[in-house]
Amino acid sequence: MPLRVPELSSPLGRLIVPRRLAEPWIQIDDEREALATRIIELAGEGRRAAEREDREGVLSATNSAAWLSAWEQSVRRVAERVAQALDREIKRSARRIRMPRRQWKKRLLAPPERRAIAARLAAGGDVFVAALRALDQAAATARQASVLDRDAHGEWQDALRTAARRLEAAWLALEAAVEAERERWAPELALVAAWRPSLWPVFAFWIPFAALVVWLSLVIGGYLPAPAWLAQRLGF
Repeated sequence: MPLRVPELSSPLGRLIVPRRLAEPWIQIDDEREALATRIIELAGEGRRAAEREDREGVLSATNSAAWLSAWEQSVRRVAERVAQALDREIKRSARRIRMPRRQWKKRLLAPPERRAIAARLAAGGDVFVAALRALDQAAATARQASVLDRDAHGEWQDALRTAARRLEAAWLALEAAVEAERERWAPELALVAAWRPSLWPVFAFWIPFAALVVWLSLVIGGYLPAPAWLAQRLGF
């Protein structure tokens, strides 16, 4: 039975045409567009295979592995962009208050923190992954379907549309997670902005040094008696 790839633009919805009240605090629309473009390209490959009546080619172009790979790449790139934005904010705040380089470099995000950001951004994709498992099951049935098993064809198309809708939901969850990361790191950024140099060098060195200079001035000016060792050295 020939397989026909359904139109996926409508199920992808806001992955193609976003509707927001406010723009994200970092630029991720290019990643959204890249993800939507990749899914549409896969659908196009499936349609070309369908024109050749290549059932395996259709199923290969639209399989869950290809969709999941596109999603995971987008998550990794967005997570790295979030981490880079946070690092830039830390550097900017630190340089504004003249924090020593050694100290602000310690506050930059470590590899485990970057991986944790990626994991939090990917968490919203659970429903999408579940839809991909259902797509695999529908594809296995469609692979063996004959011309009499039209229900199998319809179920496979429905599974593709459902996966597209779940991908839209996963992306919206990722956008919400990106906003949550800014709130999560706000206390750390506030600590950097509130940092002030320690005053102990002033009390430990400069105040005694200033007192010594004043004392020497008074001794040399004749206002205070000079100790014997200093009077001998100065020729008093």
